[in-house]
Amino acid sequence: MDIYSDQAGDTGQPESGSALDRFIANRLRHALSGLDSAHLVIQLPSGYRVFCGDPAASAQAEWRLKRWNALLRLGGSGALGFAEGYVNDEWDTPDLRALLDVLARAFDQISVAQARGGPSRIIGQVQHWLNANTRSGSKRNIAFHYDLGNAFYALWLDASMTYSSACFTAPDQSLESAQAEKYRRICVAAQLKPGDHVLEIGCGWGGFAEVAARDFGCRVTGVTLSTEQLDYARARIAKAGLDGQVELQIRDYRDIDEKFDAIVSIEMFEAVGEAHWPVYFDQLAHCLKPGGHAALQVITLREADFEDYRGTVDFIQKYVFPGGMLPPPQALAREAARAGLEDIGAEMFGEDYADTLQRWHTDFDAAWPRIRELGFDDRFARIWRYYLAYCEAGFRSGRCDVGQFVYRKPDPATA
Repeated sequence: MDIYSDQAGDTGQPESGSALDRFIANRLRHALSGLDSAHLVIQLPSGYRVFCGDPAASAQAEWRLKRWNALLRLGGSGALGFAEGYVNDEWDTPDLRALLDVLARAFDQISVAQARGGPSRIIGQVQHWLNANTRSGSKRNIAFHYDLGNAFYALWLDASMTYSSACFTAPDQSLESAQAEKYRRICVAAQLKPGDHVLEIGCGWGGFAEVAARDFGCRVTGVTLSTEQLDYARARIAKAGLDGQVELQIRDYRDIDEKFDAIVSIEMFEAVGEAHWPVYFDQLAHCLKPGGHAALQVITLREADFEDYRGTVDFIQKYVFPGGMLPPPQALAREAARAGLEDIGAEMFGEDYADTLQRWHTDFDAAWPRIRELGFDDRFARIWRYYLAYCEAGFRSGRCDVGQFVYRKPDPATA
């Protein structure tokens, strides 16, 4: 990795800086020694610049430190400290998405990113333990994120009010159309047919329920823990004239005892929590009629990263989704088999989620003046911009993926 200062111009030649500048530059060179497929320019608070990686690389990014405290956070709490430096306006960048993409692709080779101590990590771990998804904890955790208000989400989500990955069939496809495609695919994956009674665990703003009832002729029971989402979804179903086919309610999935022809759950499993994964899959098996299918859309994490991930707390768990936990695909397979469900298969589409997040980020930025009028401050904006860019980088790098996983409850009568 080449490193040099550039205060007088892009000469490419080393120049002297202060003793602190040179010391920090050497530490950064060591920390970023694995960055060899991108070019990263780091500007220190003094204006001293450090150039890392390959200047000819197609991936280019810039990290501008405003205060030295950003480095203290990074050294003490790794990737979480890095994120908190941005949240607290201690560093900035001309292109947040590009910076996080470069760092995500080189994450395994960046030693300082692995730091797991520091006060922020410790506090975050305590908070994460306190956010366990008991019945009361789940309702509180869901409200933290989803009850920010329907007006907030309506300003930057597409017209279908869908807050999960779309499925794109063409680069220029509208987000609303790609979301409808996602709903159709999961209906087909669950093998829905007219007259089926479908349970949706985590019904959101009612997008799936509307499609399943209107286009597939199903009867849908949807449950959620968000009062804001429930109010919107019920109004949506009433407007569509589907009240006779759709019933939506505030209810914990663990309290359901009825039997259903099919179960659908779209990006709700991430909020279940590892300790409750067995209960969740037992509920799928309990509530499915013999021969019925469960179709789950789930964000997953690479198996190789899971042990480290489960032992600490990341930015999303601390600031965005308290109590959340991403599973590796292998964990889903193990839990399904333990619960007696047949694994029918999965369709993965992580790049589509990256594209969805990119569009959300663009729309969030465009809507920010109106979002601010709802009472949200600049720190809130930085949290959400980081969250959207952080997630996109995770999918672009392959560290995260998303898929539609399908399971079947065996039918002894046809065995």
